[in-house]
This record gives sequence, C-alpha cells and structure tokens, in this order.
Amino acid sequence: MAEIRVFPLACVVQNYSWGKLGLQSEVAQLVASDDPTAHIDPEQPYAELWMGAHPKGDAAIRDNRIPQKTLGRWISANPACLGAKVKDAFQGRLPFLFKVLSVRTALSIQAHPNKELAAKLHAQFPQHYPDANHKPEMAIALTPFEGLCGFRPVEEISSFLRAVPELRALVGEVAAEQLEHSSASHDPRGVSAALRVCFTRLMKSEKKAFVDQLNTLVQRISREVAEGQDTSGSNGDLLLRLHAQFPGDIGCFAVYFLNLVRLEPGEAMFLAANEPHAYLQGDCVECMACSDNTVRAGLTPKFIDVLTLCEMLNYTPAPSSSKIFPAVQSPLDPSVFLYDPPVPDFTLMRIEIPSSIKLYLVSALDSASILLVLRGTAVATSTAAASEMSLRRGSVLFVSANESLSLRLASPDGMLLFRACCLL
Repeated sequence: MAEIRVFPLACVVQNYSWGKLGLQSEVAQLVASDDPTAHIDPEQPYAELWMGAHPKGDAAIRDNRIPQKTLGRWISANPACLGAKVKDAFQGRLPFLFKVLSVRTALSIQAHPNKELAAKLHAQFPQHYPDANHKPEMAIALTPFEGLCGFRPVEEISSFLRAVPELRALVGEVAAEQLEHSSASHDPRGVSAALRVCFTRLMKSEKKAFVDQLNTLVQRISREVAEGQDTSGSNGDLLLRLHAQFPGDIGCFAVYFLNLVRLEPGEAMFLAANEPHAYLQGDCVECMACSDNTVRAGLTPKFIDVLTLCEMLNYTPAPSSSKIFPAVQSPLDPSVFLYDPPVPDFTLMRIEIPSSIKLYLVSALDSASILLVLRGTAVATSTAAASEMSLRRGSVLFVSANESLSLRLASPDGMLLFRACCLL
C-alpha cells in the first residue's frame, strides 16, 4: 500500500472560561458539523480549536491504517513530510500552531516574548513559561472581531490623560506632562521613553490606589451615561464593558493606552514579539509559532508578571489603522489570498472557491500544511491519501509537503478554506 501522506485530523478543544458558550461558539459549531455525534454542552465555553502538534493539544489522526495515533508522533516518525527546508530550519518539528478562537469575554492584557527572552523566562520560571520559543501570531476575523493592539498615538493618550483625572492620578503629574511634552519634540526615542514611564507607573500602581480610582471612574461614567452624556472622551463604553467582566482589574485602564482595532471578516492583525494586545470579542482563525508563552498583566485571574511585561514591550505609538495586516491575492490563483507575516514560522492562506468552479486543485507546497473547511462541501482525492475524503464545514486535513489535493465541489455556494503552512 502506498504511504498515506494526506489524512483527516480530530482536533483538541480548549474550554477556557473566556470562550463563547455552546453553539454560539464558532469552535463548537465546527466540531459539531465535522462530527455529528459530538455532544455540545450549551453551558460549556468552547474557546479554542488547536490544529497542530503542540504537546498541550496534539491532534488525533483519523485514519486507523496509520500506526501513530497523533500528528506529533507521526511527524516525528516521518519528518520528511515537513518539506526539506522546513525540516532543517525547525529541527524536524511542525513550526506553527493553527487555531480557531471564539471570544466571549476579554483575554488578558498580554504580550509574547521574542526568542531570547523566551529562553530566559523558560529557564527561570518553567511553570509559567512552558517552552523556549517565541510566539508571533496572526488573527484573521471570521465574524466582526475586536481587540486591543499596540500603543495608541501619543496625542490620543495625552487627550485621555487630560479627560480622565483618575488615570492622570495613577500615572502622576510629572510622567503625564513628560509624555505631553515629548510629542511636541518629535524625538521617537523620547516619546517611547516617556510612554514606558507612564504605562509602567500605571501598571505598578498600589492595589488600593488603582481600585479606588477605578471605582470613582466607573461611578462617574455610569452617572454620565444615565444622564445621556457623551462619554467617548473617556472611552466610557469600553471601560464599562471591561469593568463588568473584570471588576477592580488594573487592565481596565489599558483602554486609554492601547488601540481598539476592529476587524471585518477576512481582515487580519499581526502581533509581533513584545506587542501589547488583548482580544475582546468575536471569532477568528489564528496562526502562531508553536509556543504557549504568554506574559500577562491584567484582565485575567491567571499568573501576572507586570515587571516582565513593562520591561519587554514595544513602546512605539501608531494608529489603529496600521495594525490591520493586508492580504495579497495570489498572482497564480485568484481564489487564494496570502497573509505572509515578517516571520519565517508560518503563512496563512484564505481560499475562496466561487460557485462557478466545480473542480479545484489545492496546489502542492514545499511545506506541510493544515487545511480547515469553513464553508461548503467537497470530495477530496490525492495520490497520497488511501481513499476519497468527504470534506464539510469543520473538516481538518493534514497535507504533507509536495502533495496536492483535488476537490470535487458538491455545494452550490462554493467553498471557503483556510490553510496554514510555512513558506521559507
């Protein structure tokens, strides 16, 4: 029998508390669609679907002719499946982790370390930082999606420091004035230094001080809302929303420092190392380097490491529009839109097959890839698969390097697929 190099996966669901509940979750919908026998609990959060070979969520292989039961074990036994360049560059390991996220309440204010810091944190605190890898990541919206990402332009932060006395009290008069003066000096290093001082002073505030100021602020904004006043000058709507989810949490004040980024379906944001961010709500596909390292400082009951976060962050202010990462239509195939970030670990493709096409070739790449079906049905054939495979919403396939896949479309409205790979 020919070696099987293309096969379906059953992927691991993570039930983190911030996930959408039951079938409101895109993750749960995909699982239920792919496996009609799956039981979806309406009270349970379905936060993340992990498609890959990470030890905390190694996908099961859905083909009983393959002796290895999980993708990680199969790749270890068949490293050539990664493609020659990928295999050599990443020591025989799949370099990316592909996910679907369904966000009901905010994730923590966080950043991911670069490789140098990741190695140091892992050596010092392995219980909090489980591996030595960096974790750049990209999110592509499936539904309208909101997140905080990167520092706002200084003019916006200064405007909040003037409009929100509770924020100014925590940052301190000297630091606030320094930031205001730095923006007039047009010295990027001076701006970054002043921004670092302001943000660090806020995040390191005494607990009693910030809880008192936060309560005063929430009461004031609630009163203004009740009186029908415009609270946009103090970012009232978002502050009240986060405070309802995380009462008394220092992370609520981050809305005055970080950009609010809104993505429409198909739009993406790329999060480089040391970029502060927090997803707020919506569904997305996400791809990242294969790591689970996160430094947190608010909006979470988990371990927080304010000192490390404030030290490591990229304090370069930029408008929210600059955080949207463009997709590029492939010159070789008009159905393929490429999201190719400035890191070697991963590239994402959105494949939109129109209803007019009934036979579509998923082209071979010099990289292993994982394919997720979001919409539509097809029968897939490959010389590297033992038999035909039925694809529908929620199906996930592992495709070895240099293998193509032929799709015979069965749905009247075309197909939408996402493909994660590593294009070196």
